[in-house]
Amino acid sequence: FFTRPPPHSCAGSLFLVLTMAEDESKVSTDAASWDLTPRVSPYLDLHMMFPLLEYVDSLISSELIPYSHQDVAAARLKLLRPTHMVDYAMDIYRELHGAEAEIPAEMEEQKAKVFETLEELRTGRDTFDELANNEAERSKLIASGKWNIESLEKMTELGVTAAVVEQYRQNAKFKFDCGDYQAALDMLEDYLSLFTSPPATSAEEDEDDGMGLSENTRDRRDNKDDQTDENVGNPAMFYLKTVDSDLLQVLWGLLSCHILVENWEGASAALTAVKTAIETLAEKGDTTALEALEQRTWLLHWSLFVFWNDSSKGLENMVELFTTERYLQAITTNAPHLLRYLTASVLLCKRRLSKKAGGNAGSSSIEARRLMKDLVKVMQHCDYTDPIVEFVDCLCVKFDFDSAQTKLAECEHVLATDFFLCKQTALFMEEARVFVFENYCRIHHKIDLSALGEKLAMDQDQAERWIVDLIRNALLDAKIDSEERCVVMGADSQSVYEQVMERTRDLNVRSGTLAINLANMLNETKKEKARKARAAREEE
Repeated sequence: FFTRPPPHSCAGSLFLVLTMAEDESKVSTDAASWDLTPRVSPYLDLHMMFPLLEYVDSLISSELIPYSHQDVAAARLKLLRPTHMVDYAMDIYRELHGAEAEIPAEMEEQKAKVFETLEELRTGRDTFDELANNEAERSKLIASGKWNIESLEKMTELGVTAAVVEQYRQNAKFKFDCGDYQAALDMLEDYLSLFTSPPATSAEEDEDDGMGLSENTRDRRDNKDDQTDENVGNPAMFYLKTVDSDLLQVLWGLLSCHILVENWEGASAALTAVKTAIETLAEKGDTTALEALEQRTWLLHWSLFVFWNDSSKGLENMVELFTTERYLQAITTNAPHLLRYLTASVLLCKRRLSKKAGGNAGSSSIEARRLMKDLVKVMQHCDYTDPIVEFVDCLCVKFDFDSAQTKLAECEHVLATDFFLCKQTALFMEEARVFVFENYCRIHHKIDLSALGEKLAMDQDQAERWIVDLIRNALLDAKIDSEERCVVMGADSQSVYEQVMERTRDLNVRSGTLAINLANMLNETKKEKARKARAAREEE
């Protein structure tokens, strides 16, 4: 469904061209080195590139990134060619060549063709569109179990056939390419509803027989206790019972529309549906392992829009997805640059996650430490580095606090120029400061306030107030010795329960592996005995 660039698309190379087009003397080493747009763009829908380009334009105005407005406008115009957003392309052309510039004839021809195609598609899809927007008729069809292509085709008076429905889907795709994302979203939801099997609603169950319900509906209501889950689709995929490559494309389109209209709640549900569909097809063998890996890589990149705009549990969900074995494989194999976003999300949410795990500072610290330990393991398998990753490496691996301070200063610029992380700059810097403090405290029992203030780029009084706030909010197990002007750290003790949970965390996996290995050994033993028995019989 979505406008998917080919492997060596303009979307992936546009910003490489931009950097090469700049005079090397003008290019800031930091901005050029840590700009991830060239790496991220090959895995995005072309339409998703426009918000990134608009953000780049704002960075150019602030002189934070070494591109020119002309180069970005040229890149935007190049991206618009495969789409039907002709008016937008004309505006960009005038921006490049001047307000009085004559629009090329090919653009005018394309515009006329777009309107002609829209009219053709509108004529073909009106039948189903009218039915989908007729709430009363649609509710009756759903209640009677006839809201599907096969049943609608049998009702010839409606005039809805598989060809009409397919033309409706094509119209949704065309609307999307024209930039009318909300209309495309509404049409895709109507199209997808033909393939879903949701559970019976309370309204449907409470309707009286005289309300026009079919006999099938009354039977389903009367036999509700005998209904099995087989009659209901997968709730993680909008209640689709089955999925194929065509429906997967529709789910991708639904996710893309939600992202582009900035409906983050809907985007989160669509993201889950796409993920479930990918894994379902992979398990059934309908896609190869390589195709599934590529699909997961795309999903990881699209998820950045969703997770970084979900203020409730976006970061926690991102950490969970990115550290899942199959998606971690996609990161290490195809997209090691995503380590930046995983590292940032762990730093930003580790205390929120750890506070859910336990009610005291000790258990919180242990959970946070586990998160960081898992992150360091991932870092060792990713061929990627930047100031954010190096900051964690300096603290958790090298314990080099001076280098960590240097990297933290570089992080601020990287965050400010990153489309996904820019809104988190202030919060990240605060969490990073806490992280420096936590690691510094881990190797010291007593810390002089003046020395601590120097490490945190604060004076002694500011450092003391900052630490008091941490202690007051139960984020730090420590106390301040006013006489000696130092911080005394509490003992980081671990309860017996926490020790048992930590040691048995992977027990199910290990037990399962042991059982499989044992079963394999028994099978091999049986096969060996059978071979010996056959050999003995042959000798006799």
